[in-house]
Amino acid sequence: MSHPVSAHAGLTIEGLCEGFDVPDHVLKFEDVPGGEVVFGPGKLSVIGEKASGLGATRVLLVTDPGLRKAGHEDRCLGFLRDAGLDAFVFDEVRENPTTTDVARCVEAARGHKIDLIVGLGGGSSMDTAKGANFILTNGGEMKDYWGVNKAGKPMLPMIAVPTTSGTGSECQSFALIAEAKTHAKMACGDKKAAAAVAILDPELTLTQPRSVTVHTGIDAISHALETAVCNKRSAVSLAYSRIAWLLLNDGFEKVLADPDDLEARARMQLGAAFAGTAIENSMLGIAHSCANPLTAHFGTVHGQAVGVMLPHTIRFNRQDPEIAAIYEEFGGADLDHRIENLLRLSDMKTEIAPFGVTDEIIPQLADEAAEQWTAQFNPVPVSADDLVGVFRGAL
Repeated sequence: MSHPVSAHAGLTIEGLCEGFDVPDHVLKFEDVPGGEVVFGPGKLSVIGEKASGLGATRVLLVTDPGLRKAGHEDRCLGFLRDAGLDAFVFDEVRENPTTTDVARCVEAARGHKIDLIVGLGGGSSMDTAKGANFILTNGGEMKDYWGVNKAGKPMLPMIAVPTTSGTGSECQSFALIAEAKTHAKMACGDKKAAAAVAILDPELTLTQPRSVTVHTGIDAISHALETAVCNKRSAVSLAYSRIAWLLLNDGFEKVLADPDDLEARARMQLGAAFAGTAIENSMLGIAHSCANPLTAHFGTVHGQAVGVMLPHTIRFNRQDPEIAAIYEEFGGADLDHRIENLLRLSDMKTEIAPFGVTDEIIPQLADEAAEQWTAQFNPVPVSADDLVGVFRGAL
């Protein structure tokens, strides 16, 4: 079987970060929990070699119908089978996976005696793959792993191949799975669930529809800015947050202007991965806490929901002088307006009223946002009453 060869092999992490003040450990991704990161146009071609190197013989590819239609599924299967591996497919991943999706993936895997999982796609594919890994290796239900390091047995090695520039899940040890009945978001984290290899091939992001590009891009930007200030930040996480913001702030506008700009796509993919690594070493805040009730009640796409709340989160957190100084370093006094401008360039909403939000429901949204896991990591402590003000600012 023949496969296309990239004409842009010269793009490197070092080259894309040239001109930025980047610590050596960031360029080497030394703090990624899983280990190896492979970057470059056309690098999907090494997946068979990497899988074999992990001792795999029977592989489950977890992906979604859109990537099947785009041809990425067949290309990935081709590279795996060229390496002499038996490859099986679960390609029914849905956006915002639930326990039902994980159960279906587990059912597809059982009987094949797989020894490695590949997550190909956006955060939903990688989360589904991680969730299935928990159940296949440790049994039980997803709720048994809600929290940190609750898998007592070894897990299968995983290769993560992102096709969007958003969640940074390829560089995290968490699976975010919703309970099918209650829609409660369960963050299930374990170092054993992290990808053993992450393959960042920016060519895979060229097929994204514009709507996916903007929603995942804004999500990645929110990750860079929230990890930079949350109360779990450290010198390590801040280094990743800073370079993620520089790459994303530069790449996002260029991708909007020219979706075929591979270097801009590469900046976005690297930025999202660095932001994901920052999450692994830090945490998120109330932009994400407020986004989840908007999605639950109004069906607002996550990137839109977190994006519309981000400027108001910045304004709320600025009351802490130390946080205001970090924001100043990242984007000057107009960082909140910069985010609003990016939303407008993306044809995204800058207010929540168009989603159907009214003043009457805001107290309920605020109560639910205050109960979200990420709220406790916001740099300025928040109550439901505080979040009422944040929501009303966005109305």
